[in-house]
Amino acid sequence: MTNAIQKLYPSTKMSIVLAVILFTLMMPGYISQYSVFPIFIIIAFISGVGTKFLSAFIKSIFVLVLFIFVFQCFLIPSDTVIWSKGILTLYKEGLEASLLMTSKIIAISSSLIWFFLVTPIKDMMFALEKAGFSKKFTFVIYSTIQLIPQMKKLSQTILEAQKSRGIETEGSLMIRLKAFLPMLGPLVLSSIQQTEEKVLALEARAFSATVRKSSYYQMSKKPVDYLVISVIFIGFMIFVWWRFFK
Repeated sequence: MTNAIQKLYPSTKMSIVLAVILFTLMMPGYISQYSVFPIFIIIAFISGVGTKFLSAFIKSIFVLVLFIFVFQCFLIPSDTVIWSKGILTLYKEGLEASLLMTSKIIAISSSLIWFFLVTPIKDMMFALEKAGFSKKFTFVIYSTIQLIPQMKKLSQTILEAQKSRGIETEGSLMIRLKAFLPMLGPLVLSSIQQTEEKVLALEARAFSATVRKSSYYQMSKKPVDYLVISVIFIGFMIFVWWRFFK
């Protein structure tokens, strides 16, 4: 069941993301950027996707941020040493640089993860077409977004088929590699077949026709969308004035 936040027009939700990105890039320091993450946790739970948000962040961003943080802390040399043991030396400038970089990554990725969780793909595609983008362009975007989930689902199907034929797919790393390599052939061939089926389905629906097309699925901006965009615009103008002209 969708709530009021999920029902916002895609461009309204994207304006929130753009405002966060600009705020992150223009705001000095790192404390304010780190504060964006707990704010989006609250927003995600209000939106009804809190658990998915945390799961997606931990699986996709947390390891990357941790690696960058440790890498920069110990590999950017300076005159100020905070801690040292053996070959490991923690420098002050390295710590500050890692905090700055990871805070920006966390803030921007949090907003993007939230956006894709609360915005159905069909809504994004409809909004792009309404904005004047061609159907070919929106189809490329749609296919790119759907590529990884479709490949994952297809690989799981192939693995299940291999299990049913008695092929070992679980165990040590070598066993997993032996099961993975024979899966590549069916995975590539099935992907090509699905692509051909999509092309035939699109042509059957007059995808390449130059006439003006109608859409069964409809959505439009509501007064709350204009209100949210106005608040974001005014708030951003106040922030720019405070940041650069005060």
